[in-house]
Amino acid sequence: QVQLVESGGGSVQAGGSLRLSCAASPNTLAIASMGWFREVPGKEREGIAAIDRSRGFSAYADSVKGRVTISQDSVENTVFLQMNRLKPEDSAMYYCHAGPPLWALMPPERRLQPQEYPYWGKGNQVTVSS
Repeated sequence: QVQLVESGGGSVQAGGSLRLSCAASPNTLAIASMGWFREVPGKEREGIAAIDRSRGFSAYADSVKGRVTISQDSVENTVFLQMNRLKPEDSAMYYCHAGPPLWALMPPERRLQPQEYPYWGKGNQVTVSS
């Protein structure tokens, strides 16, 4: 019933920027938070960022903090991931997710754990070249 549609991925040179978007439908109480994970072959899925739909506060992974900003458009029911100063190690398949409110996930490290989120997009490839 919940659908997440990702867009905005592609190829960029190191130091460049990309803006990912994820549109969720329908706008239900089940989508209390949205965010992004990334995955590369042979590595565990890594939580990048998440935002609480109602209260607006966010969580970030240390690996991207300072280079990534998550935001949302409440009217369009869409979350954005602005990525700046990209590095080759940022290359991955990026997955949008949705689930419970962030305030309910304690300790805070749970907010970047994939098992906490029941809804997922199909993925959006990001490739950063040197």
